[in-house]
Amino acid sequence: MMRQFICRHPMFGRYLSTAGSPPARTVLRHWGHWYQPGYLWSTRPPHVQHRSTPFSSARHPSYNRQPRPPGPYNWSSWRNTGVLPHQTHPRQSVRFSGDLMDCSDREPPQKRRKSTEGERSPGERSQRSPERLPTKGTRRPKGSPEWLRNVTKDSVPTGKFPSSPKSTPATPELTRHWEDLSHPHNARPSVKGGKQKRPCDFSVMSYNILSQDLLCDNAYLYRHCNPPDLDWQHRFSNIIKELEQRSADIMCLQEVQEDHYKEQIKPSLESLGYHCEFKRRTGVKPDGCAVVFKRERFSLVSCHPVEYFRRGVPLLDRDNVGLVLLLRPIDSSGSFTNICVANTHLLYNPRRGDIKLAQLAVLLAEISRVAQLPDGSFCPVVLCGDFNSVPWSPLYHFIKESKLEYDGLPTAKVSGQENSRGQRILTVPIWPKSLGISQKCQFESPSKDPEVKDLEQEALAEIDGFTKPSIQHSLQLTSAYSHYLKESGHPEITTCHSRTAITVDYIFYTAAMGDVMAHPECSVSPEMGLQLLGRLALVGEAELEKVNGLPNQHNSSDHLPLLTCFRLHPRTDN
Repeated sequence: MMRQFICRHPMFGRYLSTAGSPPARTVLRHWGHWYQPGYLWSTRPPHVQHRSTPFSSARHPSYNRQPRPPGPYNWSSWRNTGVLPHQTHPRQSVRFSGDLMDCSDREPPQKRRKSTEGERSPGERSQRSPERLPTKGTRRPKGSPEWLRNVTKDSVPTGKFPSSPKSTPATPELTRHWEDLSHPHNARPSVKGGKQKRPCDFSVMSYNILSQDLLCDNAYLYRHCNPPDLDWQHRFSNIIKELEQRSADIMCLQEVQEDHYKEQIKPSLESLGYHCEFKRRTGVKPDGCAVVFKRERFSLVSCHPVEYFRRGVPLLDRDNVGLVLLLRPIDSSGSFTNICVANTHLLYNPRRGDIKLAQLAVLLAEISRVAQLPDGSFCPVVLCGDFNSVPWSPLYHFIKESKLEYDGLPTAKVSGQENSRGQRILTVPIWPKSLGISQKCQFESPSKDPEVKDLEQEALAEIDGFTKPSIQHSLQLTSAYSHYLKESGHPEITTCHSRTAITVDYIFYTAAMGDVMAHPECSVSPEMGLQLLGRLALVGEAELEKVNGLPNQHNSSDHLPLLTCFRLHPRTDN
């Protein structure tokens, strides 16, 4: 019951129809005084004696908040608070409108991480960097669209309420088309012993589905949305419908809430023929990453959850996670190499690029370990997720170019999310030797040999006779998307809410020679790499403006799913 109450909690400014209903007016008056957008429910309405309340704001036992107010449509709960008398009123109706969320004139706080200092030892508390709230007049992050920059609720005269949700105009559906990137030579089957052997074609989706818990905690980001569109049951129905419609062979999902995963998402996907793996975040937030794949297409070789939190390492004191799977294509002849699929959701904080790079290094080290073959090469890799970094940022370049020279680079510039000044510079090395990960993003065992180079020395790369701090990795990855719309040249958008509209979601992969997105110096043989056959096109700000941004009636996350189709050629040694 508590979970149902939370998921359907009317914190989004729904309106009550009060015509001819004194108790409804009473509830509305108290609710109006009680409700403050963006506030953490720390006050109680005056002149109300609380006998006892069955409601709690805690979606997790570690949360420390005051009780939430009762739902305006749950009259029995208002009687428990003493607002309404304990008597039954004949046939009194409560109706909701699809109007926009109530807004406050003050600047909402930025999206920030919950404090968990109460659960940490005194020595650990000092490791966490405080996240400051923006002062009045703080600029919104770069990339925030003008049409969402000053979102306000449609004017509704006092005492006037829409009579039905049907009065809200229907939101048009967002149109996305499939881009065919296949080439004639890609369709040629391999020939072995005079017999033609078909390649393995499979599709991959990456999708941040927006945890309902995070949606509630950051309600100010969704002031432009119609409240019914934010109800979890409506959102879940849309999300599952889209997953079923796209029918990807492999799906990497982020912000998957644990209780929803266990009770709804996993059973639904298993009924569609998927095998599901999930890794919850460490700490108190109940969401995590999931990787699911069709049982008829792949078998699981191994699963490797990745936790970025490291006790005693100040740089890795956040609770983000990743998930790495090694999959074997189902083929009776065993002609195909395994595929390494990784999924992650990196830290959001735009100013802490040092943490993001350290988290990425941990993930790349795990991928390198799982994907490495006996001869030292790597099987094909697909890396998906929400990286909270924009295209062409230093972090993005590091993934694609396998190297980053970071001398004098401010931590706030790493992800490219904000234009911040006066930020500190990345240290040399970025992460300490105690982490056990080299500057080439590979695991290393501690060595007491005095002749072994110090980590700081290892971080220096010789360039034109000079040494500059750098980090590297051995995976040859490229992006499946170009990040610019083919027709207009405008930037592609993968996430949009009332504060921003940018690209932060990616599908990186090991490109085979001749692939449409591959660089000549960063490609591998066809049987050890992937060829991009097609992708579901993204959209720009103009298209999102027509559907009132994200989420909306038809798109139930503030992110758009990425969908690609790859081809894996059979090995020639079989």
